[in-house]
Amino acid sequence: MKKKLVFIGDTNSINVELISKSHKFIKKKVKYLIIGNSKDLETNLRKLNSNLKINLINDPINFTNYDHERLNLFNIHKTHSLKYKNLLNQINISNYLSSITKIDLITMPVNKSVFKKEMNFTGMTEYLGKLNNKRTVMLMHGEKFSVIPITTHINLKDVNKKIKTKIIQQKLKHILQQINKEIYNLKINKIKFLCFNPHCSENNTLGNEDSIIKKSLLNFKKILGPYSADSAFNTVIPNSLFISMYHDQALIPFKIMNKKRINLTLGLPYRRLSPAHGTAIDIKYKLKADNSSYIECIQF
Repeated sequence: MKKKLVFIGDTNSINVELISKSHKFIKKKVKYLIIGNSKDLETNLRKLNSNLKINLINDPINFTNYDHERLNLFNIHKTHSLKYKNLLNQINISNYLSSITKIDLITMPVNKSVFKKEMNFTGMTEYLGKLNNKRTVMLMHGEKFSVIPITTHINLKDVNKKIKTKIIQQKLKHILQQINKEIYNLKINKIKFLCFNPHCSENNTLGNEDSIIKKSLLNFKKILGPYSADSAFNTVIPNSLFISMYHDQALIPFKIMNKKRINLTLGLPYRRLSPAHGTAIDIKYKLKADNSSYIECIQF
């Protein structure tokens, strides 16, 4: 039976609802251990009127005393008065456990602004990369196709600063190295790179960024393009990958066209997955949360 570690994330969210409503579907398929604070989990279960009980696990490596009927939790005591420090501690411990066991780590959504107010925090993909001293890539995987944005959570006006031949080629080399690794089982058969400007810059009359992208692709025969982004998704071959220069250019069509979606981090010494959505505070405790992405992460 597969094992998974699940960092509970920010509990001011739909995270506990997703975990609790999914338990009956996955309890006999996967052994999963939640990593977080027991009081936070108890409080949220109570507010959701859940009858699920918590089983505390003292050995998070061997899952000793695991109970399939309960929510198995490795309790992390709160040692700081600041929320972001407690969350960082939970992330750090989760990362350590996955690093030494090679068990998949599912990180539930966090509100990045909680961290950004206190520290330089771009996102979980980048933070885990720093923890492990590895270059990481965010790949959004769907049943129809996958996408990788070269830049992730940065201001749109700063993206063109990253459109440099050296930067793009380094990224592409790393991407090709990672997507072929057996642990991800991606089976990518076609890769397309999207243009940055509308209509691929209309012969450089809208800028020279797409000429730089085209030049950057010359040494990468497996990567086709660049293609105009407004028509690139008209025809999609299964198991294809689209690479874009910025976040929303690829993620908007990805989220519209794929029903089964997961966020997969490439480059770590273990597989890190995350549901392809945010904390959804607006529907917290309303029992409206869609758990399909979380279940995809568990079963991947």
